[in-house]
Amino acid sequence: MIAGRDAMTIDTLSRILRRVAKPGRYTGGEFNEVIKDPQEVWVRFVLAFPDAYEVGMSHLGSKILYHELNRRPDTWCERAFAPWVDMEAELRSTGLPLYALESKDALHQFDIVGFTLQYEMTYTNILTMLDLGRVPLLSRDRTEHDPLVIAGGPCAFNAEPLAGVFDCIALGEGEEVIHEVIDAYVELAGRRGRPGWRRDLLVRLAAIPGVYVPSGYTVSYHPDGRVAEIAPVGHEYPPTVSKRVLSDLDRLDYPLRPVVPALDVVHDRGMVEVFRGCSRGCRFCQAGIIYRPVRERSAGKVQELSRQVLENTGYDELSLVSLSTADYSGIHHLTRSLVDEWQGSRVGVSLPSLRADAFSLGLAQQVQRVRKTGLTFAPEAGTQRLRDVINKGVTARDLLDTSRAAFAAGWQSIKLYFMIGLPTETDEDVAGIAHLARDVLGTHPHGTRGGGRVTVSVAGFVPKAHTPFQWEAQDTLEELTRKQRLLKKELRDRRVEYGWHEPGVSVLEGCFARGDRRLGKVLVRAFQLGCRFDAWTELFDLARWEQAFADCGLERWFYAHRERDRDEVFPWAHLDSGVEPEFLWQERQRAYAGETTPDCRRSACHGCGTCPNLGVDVLLQEVRA
Repeated sequence: MIAGRDAMTIDTLSRILRRVAKPGRYTGGEFNEVIKDPQEVWVRFVLAFPDAYEVGMSHLGSKILYHELNRRPDTWCERAFAPWVDMEAELRSTGLPLYALESKDALHQFDIVGFTLQYEMTYTNILTMLDLGRVPLLSRDRTEHDPLVIAGGPCAFNAEPLAGVFDCIALGEGEEVIHEVIDAYVELAGRRGRPGWRRDLLVRLAAIPGVYVPSGYTVSYHPDGRVAEIAPVGHEYPPTVSKRVLSDLDRLDYPLRPVVPALDVVHDRGMVEVFRGCSRGCRFCQAGIIYRPVRERSAGKVQELSRQVLENTGYDELSLVSLSTADYSGIHHLTRSLVDEWQGSRVGVSLPSLRADAFSLGLAQQVQRVRKTGLTFAPEAGTQRLRDVINKGVTARDLLDTSRAAFAAGWQSIKLYFMIGLPTETDEDVAGIAHLARDVLGTHPHGTRGGGRVTVSVAGFVPKAHTPFQWEAQDTLEELTRKQRLLKKELRDRRVEYGWHEPGVSVLEGCFARGDRRLGKVLVRAFQLGCRFDAWTELFDLARWEQAFADCGLERWFYAHRERDRDEVFPWAHLDSGVEPEFLWQERQRAYAGETTPDCRRSACHGCGTCPNLGVDVLLQEVRA
């Protein structure tokens, strides 16, 4: 189990694993893991996921990169996850470093440590993993012998609070750029350890399109704290770093033998990605911007990949993955074909995202021929006025017609996702959430007399970089708390279950989502104060974060609660998502006017600027005809 370790270390690790919860998080040895001889590769890479094993093993992007790297004969990619607090304590008390699951080698023994940036509230876990893995926390402190520390993922589009941590950051889709990073490393690998090697490597990496080297840029500030200028330190660094985008998903390799987890994880099923991008245009949604344009995998390719993933893993459930799977142009035919093929083997097909309309209900009826679960929809706002502001293309009639048909078809529970704190929101909009939930209950055949349940899940709105709402002021902690109490008061029906997101987490997420480099010292201080797993309610400690801000002389208000001017220089101004800033501003203006923008796949191009550079045509066939 613990190859490459001496007998004393093996004994210590074995004793540790008997004392921690869920030791399967730390043992490795899973079905389909990749083992190579470290003497036969040029590059040893560890994919570091800064959250618990159960979360990281559910992440499709990590599965894709693990496959891409391990199909190279010159590279061995392994995995590491953030150890839970009990395991961290054991590692520190015994002096053992954080290790990769496959070889059990410490993180500092690798050539490259690569993190995925999925969520701002995992940032302290990144520092924990580096510290436990004996890798210097800050790029400036690493020597010629330390690993290269890199990152990618959606938060890379404003990773400025982590600028001092990472040597380089990849923007956009990783299947091609990760190979170019490895190629550059191999080119210079023979010089590793010599004076100037690390700087030369970073200059070489900065020449790769989509690779951002934070140390290659300086940031100056106005007296009031706003960013004045972001400038390259030399000609080696481009003024703007643009994201990488792939035009044809069918030609991509795909992880057909993903590692099967050793214990139950969040999404324990086979996954096949049906398309990337989203054209719905929800104005709060960062993913809908940074993953543009829409590119579909052909139905035949999806079926072929599905067959191989299921055969190579033994899963009894297949998930068709995308930002909005019901928008796949051939989704009805594809779903019916997959269910027909696998129904006899009792393999279920799941769609992780459904629209609140009859079309989606028909899909749900198809996929639940094998097993029936609850239905989940995301109206996001309680009134039509506010849904128009955020450009959420769903009406109360859509939701009520769908819920009525669902209850009649035998479903007994419906889950609804909402946000509070959206731009222009009033108390009437908040109360509208309760009214809509009661209306959904009323569509049950038994009406208000009983039968049927509705779960209302509410999160605080967080303005994100590269969205039409990037200029907005976020609601304060006190205001989010007040609105939660108001909604709780309105939701008094025992058949409505109410769950909410910790408002302190939302406010901190807002700080780091639009933060600048100065927040790096707050992050380090919070780590020193013991902040870990900040996305987990049982471990989140707002008081420690408040102390960290105070110790560093910075204020949450500046980052989260003030409205930005139109011409303010954002900390991410040099990082290009592919969408024109003018388009984002126009969408914000339309939001305040209550004007909706139709789906560009079903109408016409709205001029966001993404598609022309790729030569991609996103119009659906029936619209094009």
